[in-house]
Amino acid sequence: MPPRSRTTGRRRRRKFFATAVVLAAAAAAGSALWLNRQDADTAAAPTSDSTGTVVPDAVGARGELDRLRVAWNRNWESYDRNAFGSGWSGHGGEPVLSGGCTARETVMKRDLTEVRLADSNSCMVLSGVLHDPYTGARLPYNRFHASGIELDHVVALGDAWRSGASEWDAGRREQFANDVGNLLAVEKQANQDKGSKTPDQWKPHESYWCDYARRWIAVKARWDLTVQPTEKTALTDMLDRCTPPAAR
Repeated sequence: MPPRSRTTGRRRRRKFFATAVVLAAAAAAGSALWLNRQDADTAAAPTSDSTGTVVPDAVGARGELDRLRVAWNRNWESYDRNAFGSGWSGHGGEPVLSGGCTARETVMKRDLTEVRLADSNSCMVLSGVLHDPYTGARLPYNRFHASGIELDHVVALGDAWRSGASEWDAGRREQFANDVGNLLAVEKQANQDKGSKTPDQWKPHESYWCDYARRWIAVKARWDLTVQPTEKTALTDMLDRCTPPAAR
């Protein structure tokens, strides 16, 4: 067989380099596509404000209560829990707060003591103990066992709807539903007994009246919700349990 010419060798080298360049370009394009997809997935993840309502002291709460608009509830017949986002309707999809956890996870970490978190997920509470503010009971928690603990919207979604939220857009309602300042880990039965009742219809254990009224008022003030006349009277009486009593 005759020896290969130098021309043939150069052609083969050029062909090899051209193929390598094409392959490298294809790899770069694939990498860019993957990164873009990752960015898109990240951008698509729902997020929400993690800044919860700040609870004032008793004197501050009294002032906020005086400034709240007094009106009877309205639009009760059109209430739809789904209007506050799918996360609190039992369908999943709770938004992730800016801290990296959902509101539910954030509140469990905040309200339980002796908390043990998952090694692979710092948002996941595996176990802990709740000192229930509504009943005073001590409730152990284990993620893998049936729990007597639920998360309660202090100002319930139903009451928020009737006192102003029915006029909000979907985004504002979802932010309200995930306001960690309006959420408490509580005893399951107490949460179910409370439902969407206002303080003139349901109250927690008497030792918690002051803190409950302060939180309720703070939420209504932050979100510009109204209070009914009977509700305002009940909140005023509850603030009188604060030590020292709220200034009139």
